[in-house]
Amino acid sequence: MSEQRRHDVRNIAIIAHVDHGKTTLVDALLQQTGEFKVKIDAAQEAVLDSNPLERERGITILAKCTSVPYNGYTINIVDTPGHADFGSEVERILKMVDGVLLLVDGKDGPMPQTRFVLKKSLELGLCPIVVINKIDVEAANPAEALNRTFDLFVNLGATDPQLDFPILYASGRQGWATLDLKTQSKDMKPLFETIVKHVPPPLAHADQPLQMLVTMLDYNDFLGRIGIGRISKGKIAKGQSVVLVRPEGNVNFRVTQLQGFFGLGRREIAEAVAGDIVAIAGCADVTVGHTFASPENPVALQHLTIDEPTLSMDFLVNDSPFAGKDGGAFLTSRQLRERLEHEKETNVGLRIEEVGNSGVFKVSGRGELHLSILIETMRREGFEMSVSRPQVIYKQEDGKTLEPAEYLIVDVHKDFQGVVLETLGRRGAELKNMVVEGEDRLRLEYVITARALIGFKNELLTRTKGTGIMHHSFHGYVPEAGNMAKRPNGVMVALEGGNTTEYALDNLQERGTLFIGAPVAVYQGMIIGEHSRDNDIVVNPCKGKKLSNMRATGSDDLILLAPPRVMSLEQAIEFIEDDELVEVTPKAVRLRKKNLTADHRRSKGD
Repeated sequence: MSEQRRHDVRNIAIIAHVDHGKTTLVDALLQQTGEFKVKIDAAQEAVLDSNPLERERGITILAKCTSVPYNGYTINIVDTPGHADFGSEVERILKMVDGVLLLVDGKDGPMPQTRFVLKKSLELGLCPIVVINKIDVEAANPAEALNRTFDLFVNLGATDPQLDFPILYASGRQGWATLDLKTQSKDMKPLFETIVKHVPPPLAHADQPLQMLVTMLDYNDFLGRIGIGRISKGKIAKGQSVVLVRPEGNVNFRVTQLQGFFGLGRREIAEAVAGDIVAIAGCADVTVGHTFASPENPVALQHLTIDEPTLSMDFLVNDSPFAGKDGGAFLTSRQLRERLEHEKETNVGLRIEEVGNSGVFKVSGRGELHLSILIETMRREGFEMSVSRPQVIYKQEDGKTLEPAEYLIVDVHKDFQGVVLETLGRRGAELKNMVVEGEDRLRLEYVITARALIGFKNELLTRTKGTGIMHHSFHGYVPEAGNMAKRPNGVMVALEGGNTTEYALDNLQERGTLFIGAPVAVYQGMIIGEHSRDNDIVVNPCKGKKLSNMRATGSDDLILLAPPRVMSLEQAIEFIEDDELVEVTPKAVRLRKKNLTADHRRSKGD
């Protein structure tokens, strides 16, 4: 059978490390093709980051499709997440495309997530186009970034055709790209031309029976589940009878709506042919990895393999004394269950399991960021809950117990080299490489178990006085390590409920670091600070000063409290131990003991 290709279409994914400029580059491509049509009151840059959390954090969480016209060609572009925690998104997207645009920061060079997404691309046989981005930045070193990128290709086992990659230099922010640093460019035309020239046209056997692998999911209250993918063979039209081919048994349905991608949005279309990326509604049973096929020839395409979750957390109903007082609208286990089941409709990297009838839900994902993004999204929707410390998911292979490991890169000032090496050594990390960067900074590369990495970010920031930078990505499974060192410090736990006083906190700040100021409402069993020693202590942060008819000159006026350490959601999740929980509400993130009363904790041995 001869190959048939759609020469008027190019399908390409943009891959990169977090914050290397993928979404900004897509902005420039959209602007220069006239497809940058957004509402006046909407965001005017990074327009593909439609999720509020994406805009706040400057990262892409959900993969998104867009389409731009160029000189008679339709270029379908997919903006993929840069973080390994969203790897289930990345690997699916790469099945839809015929080429990838690898963006590398001209200053930072390849980073851990660059390794992760590039490895996925090379394994699928895709030939990347390398774009050294942000070369307008003063500290950019394009030659060094390119050398390190080539070394990374070799390290990942790239083939000779993959090593012969085209190279462009670009500034996504300024909207230009060039093939030669010595040649000035005013627009993105060199990049468009390179895409058309080097990305293969999609295979498209339009005269054969329909086949389309579902690689993304969407959900609509009116249409239900929507399967998104690239048509490999045949044609499809609205109202057509189609079969969903799946291992559990085939499902017949009729296409209720067919949508194509145009610029930033989707529009309903009457028909689509092989090579097009489309969204199909009408089948409630569809999920990622299933195949849409014609009833006459219901044959499945190769099933997608999605990386298994590596971390799990328990989601519980919030039973603290403050439950329902912070504006939460959804408090019950039934509401929690329904929301998590709804999330599972589109978030295929997630696993949800109810632990008996206890109202405890074990939620498993690809990493702390993957799970914390879900928690943050839910709290903004009005949910209240408590979540436990993350636990790694072990795997059995050839009679051995394996655990997930991460490839970690730490960038530190040379003054803190010793404490970082000591800290990671205590956590059982294996040093792989050490590189001097500039006059006063070091880049340390490690392989470390995911279990040992929990809580390291907080410790790194503390020990390097906020100057340490870390990135990590999934490395693989390694033999189970021994017991890990626990948090070196205990916590201060409130004895009773009430409002904190400056007088009480002034005495307590000498014993550790406070997480709250005054006056703040607390309850019995709530964690109010970190103890300077390794044991937990029960304290009374609400104690007031006894009144008397005697006054000491000046001593009643001046109480200076150090600013409390305010933890983000991710920092709180990393900080807690197995006997503690993070209480999450729309207005607050609090730390607490699972057992709120001190006598109960003693009887349980906590």
